[in-house]
Amino acid sequence: MAVIAKGKDLKDLDVDGLLSKLSKAELEDLQNALIDPEESMIPPSDRCQYKLSKEPAGPFDREKLLEYLEDKAKNEKDWEEAKPYIKETRGKIYEPKEEKKLPVAENVQVGSDWDDILAKAKPEELADLAALLGFHGMLNQPQYHHAFVEDKDRKGSKSVLGEVRYEPCTPFTDEEPNLTDVDDSLRRICNNSPSLKELNLNNIKGITIDQLCEFGEALKTNTHLEKLHLANTMSNDKVAKAFAAGLFKNKTLKLLNLESNYITGTGIVELLEAINANQAVSEFRVANQRPQILGVKIETEIAELIRGNASLLRFGIFLEARNARIVVNDCLKRNNDNLRRGRVGEEIIRPTSEVRSPLVDNGKAEALPDQSN
Repeated sequence: MAVIAKGKDLKDLDVDGLLSKLSKAELEDLQNALIDPEESMIPPSDRCQYKLSKEPAGPFDREKLLEYLEDKAKNEKDWEEAKPYIKETRGKIYEPKEEKKLPVAENVQVGSDWDDILAKAKPEELADLAALLGFHGMLNQPQYHHAFVEDKDRKGSKSVLGEVRYEPCTPFTDEEPNLTDVDDSLRRICNNSPSLKELNLNNIKGITIDQLCEFGEALKTNTHLEKLHLANTMSNDKVAKAFAAGLFKNKTLKLLNLESNYITGTGIVELLEAINANQAVSEFRVANQRPQILGVKIETEIAELIRGNASLLRFGIFLEARNARIVVNDCLKRNNDNLRRGRVGEEIIRPTSEVRSPLVDNGKAEALPDQSN
């Protein structure tokens, strides 16, 4: 192999001339040294430094090779064990220690001076002692109410009067189920029955979403229904959209109760847009919905819609945003004050914002009614 002189620049070397002086074995060793074994782009056969020079003995048959290896493994003897296996227990066997029983004297009575004092104490004194020690569970509600609420003539005294005893709970009867006929009520609303002024469908479990949507569609042609209660009827946004479409054409409904349902903030906004179209509904309840968090954006939209409403007197909803709560409360106060102004003949305060609704055909809301009458 050629040797490079020390101090000579590698750029001036004749690489081709050096390679021509190497033998075949030296060229193979150089190639193996320059190949990176971790380079995935190089074939595995080239990455391996070991090169088999023998010719194959015959064609490769995988199944025959596996059969040969399996037969060879079966025919070979197992290695002799240095110690044959014997089933035995090693170590010490655990035995639990016997607990020593302490002698107990049956006829011995242990007493103290406190026993005599507590035995002679009055029920009022026992109740006061329980309150001082923090055993508030021993005080019943009448005792607490008498000591801290009703007993105002004792000038700061917080003594608990009465015996510490169990107070029986006042039983309350369960609310009777709502037996209103849903199909008959729907038929009467569709037929615009003059005798149907109020309809209560609260807590009816068997009513379906399609039936609730039919009630919303029936409001388009009904001119006599004034109060509609649909609390706890599993109503969702589909039902809210159907009622919103009905409220755009209904001008007689005064109260709509949709509490304890599954209506989201979007459905509440659609209902308020429909209510603002005719300004006829005076009470609207949508509190205690399953999606409890409405969000600041939805609550702001609700506040703006209430700002443009002149008919709502009661609005049942919980708002987390402080600004939205203030706006809604001020607008409801304004609407209630307008009733008084109308009675005494004063000028009515008009809403400050315009009513805009994307669900109206022409894109504009109708004029606000006069609340003076």
